[in-house]
Amino acid sequence: MPVLERRRLGRIGYEASIVTLGGCGVGRLDQREADRAVELALSYGINIVDVAPSYGEAESRLAGWIQRYRGKLFLAEKTLKRTRDGVLEELHRSLDRLGIKYFDLYQMHALGEPADIEKAFNPGGALEAFVEARDTGLTRYVGITGHKDMRILLKALELFDFDSVLLPVNIASMVAPSPENDFRPILREAIERDMAVIAIKAIARGRWKDGRLFSTWYEPLADQHDVDLAVWFTLSQEPVATYSLPCDVKLWPLVLDSAIRFRKLSPKEQAEAIEYARRKGLTPLFPE
Repeated sequence: MPVLERRRLGRIGYEASIVTLGGCGVGRLDQREADRAVELALSYGINIVDVAPSYGEAESRLAGWIQRYRGKLFLAEKTLKRTRDGVLEELHRSLDRLGIKYFDLYQMHALGEPADIEKAFNPGGALEAFVEARDTGLTRYVGITGHKDMRILLKALELFDFDSVLLPVNIASMVAPSPENDFRPILREAIERDMAVIAIKAIARGRWKDGRLFSTWYEPLADQHDVDLAVWFTLSQEPVATYSLPCDVKLWPLVLDSAIRFRKLSPKEQAEAIEYARRKGLTPLFPE
């Protein structure tokens, strides 16, 4: 079968599949269900995995796969810890759980409040552990992630030259862009620095209003046409390299089918897509 397009992961230089295996999708599954989902993802040529200890049993579910294909998979790990000692303790625990010796990318996860910046970047904070881990070979690269306030990510980028940034890049945000959800300033910064960009929440429709049909915390798009438009919109934003699969494996076939048929949208098509999303009632996830 055809395999996914690959793109350079910023200055890291790795040729990453345009879809990333998001570990949160397998963290709630038993091993047999997780194996089926991973097999599906790998059959499309996915070669980058994003995981975190906060994703349920994801590290345990993925350990065997990571060990088997360690030389063929780029592994991006995360931590929510904000102190030097907390980060190093969790980093080693994650390495042990996955049965490996180093990460390709270690990310300071979910920066969203000014207090996160203060804790992580002050003396004794998480940044010290990240630099130490990179300098001692426990990770090759270091990155940051954020979900709810792009201004916090921009502040973090003022304080340290990270190799990557993971953030929501989605059509819903462009229905009503605001300082909190507007990803464009960060993408411009990434272009200037040649920083890797990993997108999340491409298929977000908005916050749940009715009964939940999926385990994602937001309501996702679930019609193939709409998923196509949303995924293609996200992957058409420069310099997005890859989009991480949503946290419900029932949505993976829709996303993978869309990504294997990806075509870059022109500026005119992107504007039309935003207008279509507005008519369909898509709303930004942030601000609340």
